[in-house]
Amino acid sequence: MAIGSANLNVMIKVARSAGRALIKDFGEVENLQASMKGPGDFVSRADRRAEETIRNGLMEARPSYGFLGEETGMIEGEDPTRRWVVDPLDGTTNFLHGLPHWAVSIALEHKGQIVAGVVYDPVKDECFYAEKGAGAWMNEQRLRVSSRTKLLESVFATGIPFATQRTLPATLQDLARIMPTCAGVRRMGAAALDLAYVAAGRFEGYWEREVKIWDIAAGMIIVQEAGGFVGPIRDDHDPLVHGDIVAANGEIFDKFAKLVRARPEAAIPTE
Repeated sequence: MAIGSANLNVMIKVARSAGRALIKDFGEVENLQASMKGPGDFVSRADRRAEETIRNGLMEARPSYGFLGEETGMIEGEDPTRRWVVDPLDGTTNFLHGLPHWAVSIALEHKGQIVAGVVYDPVKDECFYAEKGAGAWMNEQRLRVSSRTKLLESVFATGIPFATQRTLPATLQDLARIMPTCAGVRRMGAAALDLAYVAAGRFEGYWEREVKIWDIAAGMIIVQEAGGFVGPIRDDHDPLVHGDIVAANGEIFDKFAKLVRARPEAAIPTE
């Protein structure tokens, strides 16, 4: 494994610890599928326990840092310039259904900028991580984004909204424009891993609307340190604030982003 800063090493250690506990819980999900109550409550508890493990580990190591977690919410720290941004279980629906594609995501924010990120997939034991200016890695392997230059050879990832989510019409219009131009679109169900896979060259790009900061914070810096580009879908937006994001290798970013951004402004949800 590449040697990183003390902060990065803490993040990796904590992510792996939470991942080991989640693997044990994941082994119980299949047994719960046939129960009358179902596995939903069990998975919710597993999610909360994982965040507690992460929060305790990070705050023990850096007690002055703030903390923002999907389950816990915001905890102010004595140091107002630094906070952890955590999704203890990205891909909860996959976990709930026994699908082995989910991850732990931990990012470190300093003065509004993400400076380190870890995305750990315990099922495959793949730990993606990056630190500003130090490159991106998966376990001991240096990561580089794909070198493909043609949309027709590219595979993209996205999240398709479910139930009554208001971004469904926009996403369907995106798919209608993008799918005829590329080699395929995947909906894998874990935004953090979608971004990690862009960094690893498994996908050429990824886009999504109205995702939460903890879904994308760690993945963004991993993509950037692997040589990729990350930006908003709307020019006046910030992915970490507004939750709309497009990421791709540098060769196709402009062409891909143009396709994603092609919808009339009036049709894009603003509230």
